[in-house]
Amino acid sequence: MSENEGVRLQKVLAQAGIASRRASEELIEQGRVQVDGQVVREQGRRIDPETAVVHVDGLRVQIREDVVTIALNKPFGMLSTMEDDLGRPCVGDLVRNRKERLFHVGRLDAETEGLLLLTNDGELAHRLMHPSYNVKKTYLAEVPGPVEKGLNKKLKAGIELEDGPAKVDSFKLISAVPGKALVEIVLHEGRKHIVRRLMETAGYPVQSLVRVAVGDVSLGNQRPGSMRVLNRQEVGGLYKLVGL
Repeated sequence: MSENEGVRLQKVLAQAGIASRRASEELIEQGRVQVDGQVVREQGRRIDPETAVVHVDGLRVQIREDVVTIALNKPFGMLSTMEDDLGRPCVGDLVRNRKERLFHVGRLDAETEGLLLLTNDGELAHRLMHPSYNVKKTYLAEVPGPVEKGLNKKLKAGIELEDGPAKVDSFKLISAVPGKALVEIVLHEGRKHIVRRLMETAGYPVQSLVRVAVGDVSLGNQRPGSMRVLNRQEVGGLYKLVGL
């Protein structure tokens, strides 16, 4: 790229919503901006937004305007597919009119509600789904109560399933009423129906299941069927999580 090609770095930062152009110049001056792994302090540096990798304060920034990552609260009964030959409700129905060609990051079965990420960032999606990156997912499950005191220890030690052992990263009792308990389960396993199979084998078949977080991205108070674009900190956190 020649000196006159590309876009000025401070303009790219401003367009990405990092700060105003003047404040972006100050970030550059303070050595808080990296381009392709190198600190940039010179004003007026031009970059190619299509290929450059930019970090601000150590957190990667998505500078391409056509790349987006979305948090969807998948409703109960909806399929985690972009289309369905039988005409059943699917995730694709919700994003059909968006200009980006989005795809889902992993799946939730039809009976599981909650956080499903949608993106057109192929590398981010690939890494989030790849087991070697150990991306933690947090679930809230309603199970029969009471929950035995030793269940936490048992689930963390691992339980043998038909396709090999599985264990949780953490397990916590959230609340309990007679005959019913709400528990939080965190694990990085990605096998099909893993939470349901794990809990059923442990003697606590899941009655309802909601995924409430992927990494540090939280569902919050999103209504079922609603979507929101992830903010800069959330996207940067996902990049950091998977080493991008």
